[in-house]
Amino acid sequence: MLTSGFRVRHVARRLFSCSSTVTASEPALRSRSSDTLASARGRVPASIWAKTSAQLHLRRNHPLNTLRKHIEAYIHEKYPSTFRMHSSLPPVVSTVQCFDDLRVPLGHVSRAPTDTYYVDDTTLLRTHMTAHDVELLAAGETAFLLCGDVYRRDTVDRTHYPVFHQVDAARLFPSGTSRKQVEEDLKQTLSGLAKALFGDVEMRWVEGYFPFTHPSFELEVAWQGEWLEVLGCGLLHREVLQRGGVSDDVEGWAFGMGLERLAMVLFGVPDIRLFWSEDERFLGQFNERGIEARYKPFSVFPAVEKDVSFWVEDISRFHENDIHELAREVCGDLVENVKVVDTFKKGGSLSLCFRITFRSMEKTLTHAEVNKLYNEFRTQISETLPVTLR
Repeated sequence: MLTSGFRVRHVARRLFSCSSTVTASEPALRSRSSDTLASARGRVPASIWAKTSAQLHLRRNHPLNTLRKHIEAYIHEKYPSTFRMHSSLPPVVSTVQCFDDLRVPLGHVSRAPTDTYYVDDTTLLRTHMTAHDVELLAAGETAFLLCGDVYRRDTVDRTHYPVFHQVDAARLFPSGTSRKQVEEDLKQTLSGLAKALFGDVEMRWVEGYFPFTHPSFELEVAWQGEWLEVLGCGLLHREVLQRGGVSDDVEGWAFGMGLERLAMVLFGVPDIRLFWSEDERFLGQFNERGIEARYKPFSVFPAVEKDVSFWVEDISRFHENDIHELAREVCGDLVENVKVVDTFKKGGSLSLCFRITFRSMEKTLTHAEVNKLYNEFRTQISETLPVTLR
């Protein structure tokens, strides 16, 4: 059931939803003192590294795998023996691949260490599957569809998670094909994909902006009384094509979409954390049922809320994502939501109060379990962030 105010729109707003030879061993976690916060903020927590091998989109009967296969089947049927499928590209890419090749400006928010998991100064966990487009074009591929895990530091709530999955595709056309013909093929292809996912629904095209396509579009469908953005797309920017070694007389299109947000809408999954559940009561609902599966709640466990307040004396040294990231590091998937509930200024300092909602997807949490996590969370805030607990 679609909740009021939910938008698939977020999937495309941040770089479409923006093979690497780089490999990485798990780096030692840096101590989080206020003096090293700036550098520690940009390194990858062990809990995130552990998810780089999960590959939910390839697990048999997992809803993300079901959705991936449905999209691939549509592309195969529309373009027989045309598209090459990639679903196991390594997640560590260079800043050139993820940003420079795709014309992402130096000041773009997606480059900030508060938004992106940097492995070191020049490599990172990809923030979008589009990061592989130029290398595949340079390798001579003319039509490909990618699916994989992407990583972004983000808020903690039911629709955001630091790891999620995207489908990204690109297609080149024979020399002499006009840009109008390419745009028509793009929109026809994606209108058909939307129908394959949502059925015979009303849809509309909206102008968009992505640094690697021009013109750019967003496809929205009418779904349960709201307009939902399904994907972002456009004609590949000439500079991107040139970086891929594509001839100046060749045009192409590209599109990208997020699987979790689509799966939440299509299957009625209310919390993004459920996709990481090993509980058979969840996974068993998707066995052999394909795109027609609908999630049925097996239990709703009670939530426990705790507030934490602190003073920020130097706002330039604090970012809200620090709290969300620390909550995930300490509490894992037992934290359901983190939000600011109160704020005020006194003198030159800012007071912030965050409400932390704890809820397990698989059992009732005891107060002792929650208190242990909460106390450790407060300790880590005091020891690692440039704030003073109240």
